Amino acid sequence: MHRVAVLVLEGAKPLDVGIPAQVFTRRSSMPYEVRVCGASAGLVRGGDGLAYHVADGLEAIAWADTVFIPGYREPAKEDPPQAVLDALLAAHARGTRLAAISTGAFALAATGLLDGKRATTHWHYTRILQEKHPLVHVDEDVLFVDEGDVLTSAGAASGVDLCLHLVRRDHGVGLSNQVARRLVAAPYRSGGQAQFVPRSVPEPVGEVFAATRHWALERLEQPLTVADLAGHASVSTRTFSRRFVEETGYTPMQWVLRARIDLARELLERSELGVEQIADQVGLGTGANLRMHFHRVLGTSPSEYRHTFVQPTE
Repeated sequence: MHRVAVLVLEGAKPLDVGIPAQVFTRRSSMPYEVRVCGASAGLVRGGDGLAYHVADGLEAIAWADTVFIPGYREPAKEDPPQAVLDALLAAHARGTRLAAISTGAFALAATGLLDGKRATTHWHYTRILQEKHPLVHVDEDVLFVDEGDVLTSAGAASGVDLCLHLVRRDHGVGLSNQVARRLVAAPYRSGGQAQFVPRSVPEPVGEVFAATRHWALERLEQPLTVADLAGHASVSTRTFSRRFVEETGYTPMQWVLRARIDLARELLERSELGVEQIADQVGLGTGANLRMHFHRVLGTSPSEYRHTFVQPTE
């Protein structure tokens, strides 16, 4: 039996706790055994008005082959107790695999084990994680990141993808598909697939060029250059580019591309237009160009995106 511990921290999110506990629950078809633990045995205050009564303390981490760290509320305010971090470090040194769901990545980052590695978390917290732990290479555009002995995933549902990935890694596609059927979940979403955030254009952004951004959003179907944007803002292209990056985190043309992809997403969801028509309306010219940039930004194709997000009509 592969031993799995689910570490419940103060403010733990119920779905994040439940996913690994449910996926790896012991049954005849599953070569896993699960324990749910906390910093100490007993009552742990959770998030969303719930509390957890855990049977085990940190000794379960010493017992486990894999430790899951579910997400918890207000992760940027305070790190977990030092005893928890020490237990995770000791487990990792013994060869234990550590996996974080959503904001559980903050606890894993607090150990230093993510320094110099790629990691992700819920899209709402990616920038905060990067600021709090600058040595971590935070990737905001993926569902999960597998760095071998440390793994991180995005928001709660992507925790299912991470768990299925580990089952697939441990025991192959057959068992992973069996678990996915039991959960009524998609059997495979690659870690490189993007988190489907409400907008890929970053929010919030500053107000210095707000009018120019609005002007550009109204003209995405037209050719747009940095000179066009700078001209509207009445500054030089050099000044515009520098201040635009400072304000949004993107170059002007990266921002325009993401705005075009956002518009394409909206048209895929709300219209029956074909890919070529959508490409023309968002200023990307051809369907091939749209597919290339769509996959680069979101990690999936326009057709797969439409299939995922468009509800069939009755």
